[in-house]
Amino acid sequence: MDYDVIYIGSGNAAWQGGRFLRKAGLKVLIVEENLYGGTCANRGCNTKALLDAPYEIKALADNFEGVGKGSEFEVDWNALMEFKRKRIANMAPFLDGKFREYDLDVAHGKGVIIDEHTVEVGSERFTTDKIVICTGLKPVIPDIPGKEYLHDSTDFLDIDHLPKHAIIIGAGFVGMEFASILAEAGLEADVIIRGDMALKYFHQPYVQKVIEILKEKNIRFHFNQTVKQVINNVEIDNPLEKINNFENAMNTDSELRDPDAKVDNRAYENGFTVECESGLSLTGDYVVAAMGREANVEGIGLENVGLTSTRSGIKVNGHLQTDVPNIYASGDVADTGIAKLVTVAIHHSKYLAKELLGEADEITYPVVPAVAYTIPRIATVGVPAYVAEKSDEYDVHQIRYGNSYSLELKNDTTAEAKVIVDKDLQIVGAEIYAADAENVANMFAFIINKKITLEELDYMIYAFPSSSSVCLYKLHNIHYDL
Repeated sequence: MDYDVIYIGSGNAAWQGGRFLRKAGLKVLIVEENLYGGTCANRGCNTKALLDAPYEIKALADNFEGVGKGSEFEVDWNALMEFKRKRIANMAPFLDGKFREYDLDVAHGKGVIIDEHTVEVGSERFTTDKIVICTGLKPVIPDIPGKEYLHDSTDFLDIDHLPKHAIIIGAGFVGMEFASILAEAGLEADVIIRGDMALKYFHQPYVQKVIEILKEKNIRFHFNQTVKQVINNVEIDNPLEKINNFENAMNTDSELRDPDAKVDNRAYENGFTVECESGLSLTGDYVVAAMGREANVEGIGLENVGLTSTRSGIKVNGHLQTDVPNIYASGDVADTGIAKLVTVAIHHSKYLAKELLGEADEITYPVVPAVAYTIPRIATVGVPAYVAEKSDEYDVHQIRYGNSYSLELKNDTTAEAKVIVDKDLQIVGAEIYAADAENVANMFAFIINKKITLEELDYMIYAFPSSSSVCLYKLHNIHYDL
């Protein structure tokens, strides 16, 4: 065999564990069709975090309206985008260097499984003992008339100019997070939702709080709607070229601007109409498909080894093993029933390194915190409130720590959490609504995983002021009141 393990894909689901296999003496090949590091590093979470941060700061500054705020905080999207492109452009070369540092071989091209022990990359074929599929997910683009006018998350996160009026199809992580950016930028958006709730995996009373904030900032929501078609309103030979020409003409960088670009403002400002089956019709200048993501397995040769997949991915057992014993799936492409997050992908990859070295039993998972990076944030970890509220095994305690400690929390008066405890008063879950909900969620993840008791929390001394300390001080009331 040429290799002991071949990873198809180079994201966190691959190299995080691959380096340990190489350190243990195994020969490892990583196959990558696009940029090293995959979606999160180059087109996803890193980019979103960078572009979101200034709008988060703007929202925090707005908390001091009338009590200290002296001027407007404005985000320069063009400068921010230029910074983003320079920063993210370094990610793939950085990881290339890391792969060299870890002595991991790399083949650049599409990896296709030929048989149980062979992977083809371009004109080359490599043999291996084990194959690990780490191809992740791709955006869902509905098969409807006008689908060519839809933009996915990658497009939005690299757009030269924020749209004046966006139409967002979907209200999951991507749709709601983009809506928050547009709201803070003072722009408009219509959000079309197929069902009756947004961010369905999060605590709905907190989701509703975010929706109400967005509504106040020109974001409109349309529930129980199914998109039928997208119409280009301007008769031109190549509508996408027309929009690109607009962006070229508006580019502030003289070296990038196309002096011959022909601009039709109608094509940009009112260029597209989204029609729904109900008869709802919305017009805007940019349409985003934020309808979730599906397994990215097209053309990788699953059929050659008798494997199949669903939108959720490739079915695996408790060892991340597919129906073909020497072929595994790791990260988002693995259908495990666990949240598809980069943190879970890293967990998979490190586990799989031990599994392939014969050092692991079935995979287990700690509680997994999940965060919607809306403004403000929403987070969930452990037993969700909707489960606890329907069960006699748990109690739910509401902690409005922002109301009590608003000055210490940068005037974030609305910050709160719902803490779920079992009958032994052990914390087993939390829902958080706050500007820095992600940090509070990590605190609860530690408490839950380590089974730290209320009595032990009460004994500890915390740095004050901080969001974690004021939340924990309020948490003590559960201990004192019982």
